[in-house]
Amino acid sequence: MKGQYPRQPILLVDDESAWLHSFRLSLCSAGMNHVITSDDPRTAIELIGEHRCPVVVLDLNMPYLAGEELLPQIVEQYPGVAAIVVTGLDTVEAAVSCMKQGAYDFYTKVSEEQRLINGVRRAVEVAELRSENAALKTGFFSQELFCPEAFSEIITHNRQLHTIFQYMEAIASTSEPVLISGETGVGKELFARAVHRLSGRRGKFVAINISGYDETLLSDTLFGHKRGAYSGADTSRQGLVSQAADGTLFLDEIGDLNQVAQVKLLRLIQEREYYPLGSDTARSTSARMIFATHQDLEQLQQTGAFRQDLFYRLCTHQIHIPPLRERLDDLHLLLEHFLAVAAKKLAKPQPAYPTELPILLGTYDYPGNVRELEAMIFNALSKHQSHTLSMDEFKHYICQRNSSRSMVQQESPPEMGLFSDVHPLPTLKQGSELLITEALSRAQGNQAIAAQMLGITRQALNWRLKQAGSQSKKVA
Repeated sequence: MKGQYPRQPILLVDDESAWLHSFRLSLCSAGMNHVITSDDPRTAIELIGEHRCPVVVLDLNMPYLAGEELLPQIVEQYPGVAAIVVTGLDTVEAAVSCMKQGAYDFYTKVSEEQRLINGVRRAVEVAELRSENAALKTGFFSQELFCPEAFSEIITHNRQLHTIFQYMEAIASTSEPVLISGETGVGKELFARAVHRLSGRRGKFVAINISGYDETLLSDTLFGHKRGAYSGADTSRQGLVSQAADGTLFLDEIGDLNQVAQVKLLRLIQEREYYPLGSDTARSTSARMIFATHQDLEQLQQTGAFRQDLFYRLCTHQIHIPPLRERLDDLHLLLEHFLAVAAKKLAKPQPAYPTELPILLGTYDYPGNVRELEAMIFNALSKHQSHTLSMDEFKHYICQRNSSRSMVQQESPPEMGLFSDVHPLPTLKQGSELLITEALSRAQGNQAIAAQMLGITRQALNWRLKQAGSQSKKVA
């Protein structure tokens, strides 16, 4: 079946075929369309084991094997399965007895169908969370990735990212939303694609950057429209939600949504339902939803710009990607990778580069992150002529960017000065020596790079070092 939710089927057990058919349709209308049924309770145990059913709904009064006899068998043999008992008779004694035997919940058939549907949904969500927790524990103790090939597009050997990969493997198989946060340029879509590959979903990965969309255009793009929904709608349109059936829908820049769009998105996440423009009939979706933002959603919801209920609904699974400046150990790998990519695109042989180049790159803090580094390398290689890649373009770029940002900082001074907490203030001589020491440390002892960071010539730095050395000898 296409577009199945949940991944493992819900099992309905009842000797009344009419109720099985009716309640199966009710669950499908509520977005839970992966359901199997049995009108013979004697087959229930076998079906649970064969299909790994996370939730079982069973009638209390059945021939051959009563629900109160079947229930303890399920609890004993499959303690992780949520067994929900239903009955046509609303008796407190029966409910108490079933709960004591280990039932997940108890409902009456006729008067509580909506409550029963909600109960099944909760049971499915709890089962998925248990599965995630088990996977997280396994990954934590093994320290190994089960599907390393899923992360092939992410170039890294950083330990922090490796831990994030383990978490992604644990949550990939569930249907709960994922929120990916991180600065612009860190590669949020690459991480979303990795989650999609790990999930094993048969549908497509459908991505959209919603920044700049107004509410109407976004609704049309996501949900589609019926013919005649508005002037110019001569044909019906299938939205991206429909295209992502049994796959993954990735919405980037979620923090830019207005309040009306946020309400529609909340319904899509919670009820798995949406309305195409011009339609009064709700459609269900089985798409896994992944969201990304570079903004602080918690701060936005505190100011009222982002709905609190939507914020908490998105927080089920969170992935925060660290900026490049916090994983500079990846610079060598990224440099090699982007040089190879750029050389292929530019139809040039991949050049060698000076051993000092990674050191130079490590002195920059990359506000544009990996995307900025890729652009720097592509630009340098496009101007490259000799056998060895020149460092001049990198030096010029870093110097220019640092100067521009320094001017902005001078125009907008911080509320608290750089030395506000330093008592007593160092002398100019001491401050100069501290700056030189720090620059040499960041440049790994390379005087040319350290001098560039300090905004002086290499000769001037060399002179200052000699002066400092002479003073030290005199003191000794």
